[in-house]
Amino acid sequence: MTTPMPLRIAMMLESDGPGGAEMMVLRLSEELRREGHTIVPVGPAHGVGWLGDHFRRIGFTPEVFTLRRPIDPGCVRGLMKLFREHRIDAVHSHEFTMAVYGAAAAGLLNLPHVITMHGGVNVGKTLRRRVALRWAMRQSDHTVMVSRATQQQFAAGLGVDESFFGIVPNGVPIASGDAARVRAEFGIGEQDRVLLAVGNLEHHKGHEVMLRALAYLDSAGVDLSWKLIIAGGRGGDQYDSLTESIREKGLGERVRIVLNRNDIPDLLALADVFVMPSLWEGLPMAVLEAMVARKAIVATAIAGIPEAIVDGREGILVPPGDAAALGDALRALLTDPRRRAALGEAAADRANHEFTISVMARRYEGLYASAASERKRSTRRLLRPRDTGGARRRWALSEGGDRRLATQSAQTTSGRDQ
Repeated sequence: MTTPMPLRIAMMLESDGPGGAEMMVLRLSEELRREGHTIVPVGPAHGVGWLGDHFRRIGFTPEVFTLRRPIDPGCVRGLMKLFREHRIDAVHSHEFTMAVYGAAAAGLLNLPHVITMHGGVNVGKTLRRRVALRWAMRQSDHTVMVSRATQQQFAAGLGVDESFFGIVPNGVPIASGDAARVRAEFGIGEQDRVLLAVGNLEHHKGHEVMLRALAYLDSAGVDLSWKLIIAGGRGGDQYDSLTESIREKGLGERVRIVLNRNDIPDLLALADVFVMPSLWEGLPMAVLEAMVARKAIVATAIAGIPEAIVDGREGILVPPGDAAALGDALRALLTDPRRRAALGEAAADRANHEFTISVMARRYEGLYASAASERKRSTRRLLRPRDTGGARRRWALSEGGDRRLATQSAQTTSGRDQ
């Protein structure tokens, strides 16, 4: 296999708090750097700073963009300046805002541009956003979705054919955790069975459905010693309602909500069952991390999740919003250690072949290479000499990417004095 030429890549994301897209960008950048590429992370100037801090800790020097208003030509100019200063070869934009502004800045500099959309049912909620995203995709070399379900969702929302989008599933690193580092913090005894859910505290993550499922187990008289840890990422607007629900259901001694955790591998090592009760998703990173960690998984059969988990083979899938079905699936796994182990092994086997960070990085390298190749072919066509009226004109590209017409007088053999 031919080793790709090292590139200088601007890796751009509009948000910088704890979340799946942010972790994907961080991990993809690390893997591409290991392969010899230079990555320049670009995030919001006035964000929460979580992602930028993580980049700095592992040796990157992140840059920022400034967006002063929804339509801001100054942001485009700022990105162009940044690309020139860092001698960027390719731009990879994640999510709506950077897709649009990245397409504009990269296009003006004739740089390869790849878009990744991670999900979001509201991305096409207004005509202006639909028009803007369709324009950005037309200006870009590749537009990628993280799952087949996301591809279908965006095609329907934007009114375009599904073939307009490629699919590159998310990938996660193969990481080992240490349960001993967190066991005491959460008061986990030897007889306790640990449930773990990972996801921001937002309605679509379905945490309230999970609490109802656990209350259902208690009301059914199931004699199990369990504890639930909700690693709630950057938090969300459901924090207060979830806290109140835990209190009302009498689950306060067994359910903990924690935020901004950097030790998810340790929490996975502690867990017996991973729960993903989402009402809608793309292809969640948290599910893939649980698969790699050999965890028994109960998840909802929604969007991209069935693309990674076949019900009964790599995990148990239940209908979204169905607390009783979720409770029955949890009871089945909490009481059957052999089945937990079998599902965990099958999940890890599939994840190691299809959903690792290295597999994902190779796929994106191929997109960068094909985009760069196509841009070069287009430039050669633009620069092809033509003779007109005894003068040879050629298009030259300045260092900044602007086109200018350079005319060279051609000596003729007609014997005419110049």
